[in-house]
Amino acid sequence: MRRLGILTSGGDCPGLNAVIRGAVLRGTINHDFEFVGFRDGWKGVLADDVIPLPRSAVRGISGLGGTMLGTSRTNPLRDGGAATVSQSLSRHGVYGLIAVGGEGTLAAARILSEQGVNVIGVPKTIDNDLGATDYTFGFDTAVQTATEAIDRLRTTGESHHRCMIAEVMGRNAGWIALHAGMASGAHAILIPEHRVSLEQIAAWVGSAHKRGRAPLVVVAEAFVPTGQETPYSPRGLDTFGRPRLGGIGMKLEGLLQEMTGIETRATVLGHIQRGGAPTAFDRVLATRLGMAAVTLAVEHKWSTMVSLKGTDITNVPLSSALGDLKTVPEARFKEAEALFG
Repeated sequence: MRRLGILTSGGDCPGLNAVIRGAVLRGTINHDFEFVGFRDGWKGVLADDVIPLPRSAVRGISGLGGTMLGTSRTNPLRDGGAATVSQSLSRHGVYGLIAVGGEGTLAAARILSEQGVNVIGVPKTIDNDLGATDYTFGFDTAVQTATEAIDRLRTTGESHHRCMIAEVMGRNAGWIALHAGMASGAHAILIPEHRVSLEQIAAWVGSAHKRGRAPLVVVAEAFVPTGQETPYSPRGLDTFGRPRLGGIGMKLEGLLQEMTGIETRATVLGHIQRGGAPTAFDRVLATRLGMAAVTLAVEHKWSTMVSLKGTDITNVPLSSALGDLKTVPEARFKEAEALFG
């Protein structure tokens, strides 16, 4: 019996369990595959931390948040390399690996595949910023979670006549901020793709306040105001050498209160956006992607990534999957900007 391995790596997000379930069910029911899971992403591959994944192990998990396999930000290229990964897979009788993750995970998978490891990628990021797929699972849930939280901030802001700032995730793109901001009726949406001056933000806040509203600002963690060079990242770098973002909302709190004279409070939603049960959309998309990854393994289409195009599941080479980030087009921002102030 052929054996496939599965791992989930990088930041967790709703829908990971649905991918695992989709892959295991398609493989065991239709193709007589056997599955093992590597715990905590690439860390499990390097440390031989493996669990069996029979059909019974994935019963009822598609609606659960997080990942039953655990995850980490281990970089297999830095901590082990292709030889170590290949040896681990061989020891466990695994001839192909399904790697579920975002930009860092898929970049590592691409390099490993170029060095002879049989890998198929499944794109995962709540930021929805991978250009090779129309949507990534986890995004819809993150937007829904953020919108519900921002709705609550609005009511307390109106009670106290305060300006409320909600900071959401978005390392390279402002999709969560754009969608959650529009859904919640924000008076300003600040995203990394579009520079805005502090004076303009203060003007939008002041305009809403003059109309008797409690101003609501939604800001992506990577937003950079006009006049500054880089995103606010006081916590250094992660294991892939990327800045650890977070805190721009708190920084704007003091600046806007000083500029407008309006009492201002900021809330960083942070990992709340990653947690909880996936929406129906994300459960279906994640399940389809997991099933499609197994089909690629059956067809020996290694070094590829499953992808959503329109409503169809297709695939693209890993070498091109990370070529372009999908950022918010200027026209989409201008569309939302008409609602500001």
